[in-house]
Amino acid sequence: MSVNYDSVLSDKVKDMPASGIRKFFDLLENMSEAISLGVGEPDYQTPWHIRDAGIYSLEKGFTKYTSNSGLTELRKEICRYLLRRFGLEYSWSKEVVVTVGGSEAIDLAVRAMTNPGDEIIIPEPSFVCYVPIARLAGGIPVTIPTKPENQFRLTAEELKAAITPRTKLLILPYPNNPTGAILEKEDLEEIADVIRNTNIIVISDEIYAELTYEKKHISIANIEGMRERTIVINGFSKAYSMTGWRMGYACGPEQIIRQMTKIHQYAIMCAPTTSQYAAIEALRNGDDDIHVMREDYNQRRRLIIDGFRKIGLDTFEAKGAFYVFPCIKSTGMSSEEFCEKLLMSRKVAAVPGSAFGESGQGYIRCCYAASVADITEALKRIDSFLNELGCGR
Repeated sequence: MSVNYDSVLSDKVKDMPASGIRKFFDLLENMSEAISLGVGEPDYQTPWHIRDAGIYSLEKGFTKYTSNSGLTELRKEICRYLLRRFGLEYSWSKEVVVTVGGSEAIDLAVRAMTNPGDEIIIPEPSFVCYVPIARLAGGIPVTIPTKPENQFRLTAEELKAAITPRTKLLILPYPNNPTGAILEKEDLEEIADVIRNTNIIVISDEIYAELTYEKKHISIANIEGMRERTIVINGFSKAYSMTGWRMGYACGPEQIIRQMTKIHQYAIMCAPTTSQYAAIEALRNGDDDIHVMREDYNQRRRLIIDGFRKIGLDTFEAKGAFYVFPCIKSTGMSSEEFCEKLLMSRKVAAVPGSAFGESGQGYIRCCYAASVADITEALKRIDSFLNELGCGR
């Protein structure tokens, strides 16, 4: 008797769509002379002093498991860093868990707090993992489409309208992937006014906190009455160009972090030891690296925003992360069709905005953590593509 795999597999997993991002990189893999503005990954190598710390840990034989929560010294450095850079104060021994990237931290937070039927509010467009994680945990994703006229910000009015007696969590994805939107202090205070007198917990995904270009990032945990109802998610991938090291962390109330750590114990054991030693070095001596990369990204941000506007695509003024979100509705094509034709005809890879939620339809995401030369050439190719369609300048 052959196995009926359809009956073996989880219905939740079968119903989960594959990532809308990866499809285009499977196509890109065998294309020569292709330019990718797709993967959300810095084009910098991890700074040498950070790599050297990882190498040194291997040379010294530091290859054992660490504690489930992470190395003591790393958790202490995380707390020093958050206090120094963002004014956030946490106990290293009770309120921090080190994870395998920020994505694991998000998963742990959602699973630790979600019962079947709980509602999880998710502003969109946003990172592709939130909705699947919510469903896998038995929760019900409640998406709020953000609007370009509001600078893709979640407004207090939209949030208030989405809350029901079943609302358990709000995922706050700012600075935002894919739009580059940020929330300023006034926005956070208005959201806090809605949340403060409820039992709703905020999962604040701040992986791009160091990559804001006009105003310094402020965490909602800084707002009065919000620290005790916020889990701050952060990591090393974006600020320190450490994507492959898979290092993240979560900070928040002891009662929640303790439960997250239990899941982490059974699912992961601990984050990679070598990566933890490298992360200590990043936090201790990496502030200058952040400054250099941020200044460089800011120049590329201006280049790509101005470039898209000049070739006739309305482009939101991204103020955080390293993405822009041009509107392609003028072409009459869906986001998927536009990206497929652009890749095949001009060998430029972008990500359909619809990969980040239904409200992303009519947009494409382009990552400017690429070289100036690649950005410049990609804009020329996209301009040629638009002219061929009769939609250019």
